[in-house]
Amino acid sequence: MMTYPQIDPVAIALGPLEVHWYGLMYLFGLAGGWWVASRRAATGRYPLTEREQVDDLIFYCAIGIVVGGRLGYVFFYGMDRFLADPLWLVRVWEGGMAFHGGLLGVIVAMWAFAKKTAVKPFELLDYIAPIVPIGLGLGRIGNFIGQELWGRPTDVSWAMVFPADPEQLARHPSQLYQAGLEGIAMFVILFWFSAKPRPRAAVSGLFLITYGLFRFIVEFFRQPDAHLGLEAFGWMSRGQELSLPMIFIGIAMMMYAYKRNADQLIPKPKAA
Repeated sequence: MMTYPQIDPVAIALGPLEVHWYGLMYLFGLAGGWWVASRRAATGRYPLTEREQVDDLIFYCAIGIVVGGRLGYVFFYGMDRFLADPLWLVRVWEGGMAFHGGLLGVIVAMWAFAKKTAVKPFELLDYIAPIVPIGLGLGRIGNFIGQELWGRPTDVSWAMVFPADPEQLARHPSQLYQAGLEGIAMFVILFWFSAKPRPRAAVSGLFLITYGLFRFIVEFFRQPDAHLGLEAFGWMSRGQELSLPMIFIGIAMMMYAYKRNADQLIPKPKAA
C-alpha cells in the first residue's frame, strides 16, 4: 500500500481568505489552454488567427465551464437537494461541479462565440477539443489533493488510505487514473489526430469517444456517489450513464464527418 502524500488542499491562506488547489487547477487549466490555443492561432491554419480572438474564446469557455459545471452537478447529481433547497444552486462555495454539465456549458458557449465571430461551430469545437484535456487532467489532480472522488476499496499494492475517508479503507487513487486517461492520454491522442487535416467534426467526435470510454472504464474503480450508488442494471454509476451516450454520439459524428465533410478539413492543409 502506498502512503497518501500529505498535501494541504489550501494552497494560499490570507487571513479568512483561502485559495484551494482545486480552484487554482481551474486557473492553470485555462492558462494552459490559452497558451496552446494562441500557438495554434499563430499558424494561420485554424478558424481563429488573432490573439484577441483567443482571449475572448477562453473567457467564453470559463463561463461555460463554471455555469454548466454547476448546473450539471445540481441537476445530474443533486436534484433532490435542489428541490428541497433551491438556493443551494447558487451556493457554489459549498462545492459541486460536474464534467458533463461543464461540457454542455462549453458547447453552448462555443455556439454563442461562433455566432459572434462568424465561425462554423464545429470548426471551433474541433479547434478546442485537443486543448480541453489540459484542464481535465489538472482538475483531477485538484480532486486528488482535495481528497475527493476517491476510488473503491481495493488490495492492490498502490492503494491509498485517504486521511479524509471516515472509513479509513485502502482505496484506488481513481483521481490519478482519471488524470492519466482524461488528461495525458486524451491530450496525446487528440493532438496526434488533429495534427493533420481532418474532416470537420471528426476531432470533436473523437473527443466524445475517448472521454466517454475512459470515464466509463474508470468508474469501475471510482467510489459511486453515496446518495446515488449504482443504478442501471445494478452496476452502472451515474457517471457511466452520462458517459455511454457520449461514445455513441461521438461514433455517429465521426461517421458523418468522413461521409459528408471529407472536403472540409480542419486545420487547413499547408500551402504547397
